[in-house]
Amino acid sequence: MTSLSLDRNTLDMRRGACPALSAPMMTGDGLLARVALTEAITPAQLAELCRLARRHGNGILDISARGNLQVRGLSEASAPILDADVRAVNLPLRDGLAVETPPLAGIDETEIADPNPIAEAIRQGAREIAGLAPKMSVVVDGGSRLGLSDLLADIRLVAVATAQGTGWVLLLGGTETTGRIFNVLRETDAIAATLELLRKLSAMGTTARGRDLAAGLPKNGAARPAASPFGNFHVSENLFAAGVGPAFGQASAEDLIAICDEAERLGIRSLKPAFDHSLLFFATQTACEALIAFAGNNGFVTSPSDPRSAIAACPGSPACNSAAIATHDLAAKAAEDCGDLLDGSFRLHVTGCPKGCAHPEPSALALCGTNDGLSLVTQGKASAEPFASVAFADTNNSLRRLADLVRNERQAGENSAACLARLGPRRLAAAVMSGRP
Repeated sequence: MTSLSLDRNTLDMRRGACPALSAPMMTGDGLLARVALTEAITPAQLAELCRLARRHGNGILDISARGNLQVRGLSEASAPILDADVRAVNLPLRDGLAVETPPLAGIDETEIADPNPIAEAIRQGAREIAGLAPKMSVVVDGGSRLGLSDLLADIRLVAVATAQGTGWVLLLGGTETTGRIFNVLRETDAIAATLELLRKLSAMGTTARGRDLAAGLPKNGAARPAASPFGNFHVSENLFAAGVGPAFGQASAEDLIAICDEAERLGIRSLKPAFDHSLLFFATQTACEALIAFAGNNGFVTSPSDPRSAIAACPGSPACNSAAIATHDLAAKAAEDCGDLLDGSFRLHVTGCPKGCAHPEPSALALCGTNDGLSLVTQGKASAEPFASVAFADTNNSLRRLADLVRNERQAGENSAACLARLGPRRLAAAVMSGRP
């Protein structure tokens, strides 16, 4: 059995730390263990993981924004047992540096190049590099329709078609849009350059990130549009994918087991956790359509038009010790009352504290819990200066006032994100304060 260090005085609860299966993190509802996969698994394997989560934890699982599975509510006694039991299921567990590829990597007929060989070569080469930052990540994106352009990465390789064949743009820091262009390289050179950059970061210490090597480099400034993973879509030949997800990335073991059982009944044999808190099930078009219908009837997000898919919400209180609000309750109410505001043009950020774990990038609108109430931020991160602060009791009314303002002020052809930016903090603050004593 794996030996775990679970001293409450040394468990790292900072945003810069990262939980793992054999190194869980303490949260408000117990220890949190992350199960990161490198390949597809079967519905039966996911169902077994859910049963283990129910047996050893509190029966709640997360699907993270980056497509990792997380088991919540573990104790110091149950965490090492979960570790051993999960490894006995023979899942394709990621070990070492996070080298991420799109969920359709290698199977999407529209892909420029298969990123899997490069990603595996980087994983293997990075095993010899110690001392990297805990959240260090590398993205290798071959240009499939479900790209990872919106995910933050320390080092990013993006396939491009050139006159000489396939090239790989190497970017440092940020998203694909905000990352800095280091070079455009052939495959073997891209692998070697990535490993050399990782060695440089290792030598700089455990706080060094990709952005620290980007000084003076030009910003990329462009990216392929990021498609939603939700819905039913064609992948290649007779292969389709059904993209579904639990609201705000969290589900009970029972609900996930039910969808896995239905997938097996429909003859679906393969699935992948994916970005945006989603699960992709691979099968025929008929089977995928049937699973989409089943998931929708059982409360899962199944369409990019679902307002819940436009909300990034952290676990909130009481699941997180740092959270001052029940974020999922607030997010659910926002989706119910403000669907026209949540038109997909921006991600509403609902966070229990200024760390903003669920959405580290600036948002057109963020709701941040504090000890005194709720801070409202526009065009910034959750930690930015708020344009208004309200009491908990006035949260729902304040959000409805903002939704009404955008609905009334939106110009022809203007989406919600553009309208919020045009209105600015003063107009938004006036709307929030209207009608208050």
